[in-house]
Amino acid sequence: MPVDPASSIVHALKYEGWSAVGNEIAERMSRLSWPKDVVDERTALIPIPLASARKRQRGYNQSALIARGLARRWRIPVWEEIVLRSRETSSQTKLTPEQRLDNVAGSFRIDDRESEKLRGAHLVIVDDVVTTAATLNACARALFESGARIISYVTFGRAHASGDRL
Repeated sequence: MPVDPASSIVHALKYEGWSAVGNEIAERMSRLSWPKDVVDERTALIPIPLASARKRQRGYNQSALIARGLARRWRIPVWEEIVLRSRETSSQTKLTPEQRLDNVAGSFRIDDRESEKLRGAHLVIVDDVVTTAATLNACARALFESGARIISYVTFGRAHASGDRL
């Protein structure tokens, strides 16, 4: 069970139906400082897609909620449908870093109808929390292999991975 405020907020967003908090998270994240070239070049936000079963259960994709809030503040589009899950993955919460890498390897693909948009683009992948970056990296690989030029990441928090020294 989460103990710090940020973990409690993310837990409520993901598991307790607090979808409205996604916009509040985006408000705080939008204040992050970025180098001028990143601000000038960023083409679009890419939320990490949820597995379809999780999205049905939750009713929303928390990363997409955050990305939409950031898009309004940063005045850039969200490309929600460009990255697709190519297969369902198990929850990462109790996996070791090595298991996380194996779990998400090859789990993302790019919608062929949208891939031309990626050529030379600077994309910002949005997720709620990063632990080992296995999910972010797997998504970035699919985007890069489809022509994205630069990929940045933005997350609200960082969770400890199994085996982290605290």
